[in-house]
Amino acid sequence: MKKIVIASDIHGSAYWCEKLLSFFENAGAEKLVLLGDLLYHGPRNPLPLGYDTLSVTKQLNAYKEKIVAVRGNCDSEVDQMVLEFPCLADYALLPWGERTLFLTHGHLTLPTLEKNVAVVQGHTHLAGVTTGEQGGQVFNDGSVALPKSGKPHSCILLEDDLLSWIDLETGAVFFTQKL
Repeated sequence: MKKIVIASDIHGSAYWCEKLLSFFENAGAEKLVLLGDLLYHGPRNPLPLGYDTLSVTKQLNAYKEKIVAVRGNCDSEVDQMVLEFPCLADYALLPWGERTLFLTHGHLTLPTLEKNVAVVQGHTHLAGVTTGEQGGQVFNDGSVALPKSGKPHSCILLEDDLLSWIDLETGAVFFTQKL
């Protein structure tokens, strides 16, 4: 793979899901990686703009062949009953060149990871790069529907070894980082 889009925290917003899928199409990415919290808004979050879980289900199912997904803290067995792609694994490993991407929502404790593994997560709704408990960088895509701390509605475009954080409202890159 040379280009993927990474996103999380759609939280049932048909409006923002449509923006994400439009970006995915226009980017020409091979895979859409979803890091959890797809349908339900959760008890601590407000209803996102365009909250319509049935519409989000239909939108995502149309891309089922291109989606790699992991479970978020708001996802459940009921979600798997309506989504036509696996979405309940706690993590996934994705080979990427000489590295491996450890894909997780971010709400569970990470296992001990090799040095050539990059952690990519959502959960906090804060786009950016932090240092993990084990050292090493943790890449957070932010949130498609409910960003926090003034961050934009966002996803990551990973092309070769460059991560670009995308503002889904404008389509502009607002941050880049080497993998």
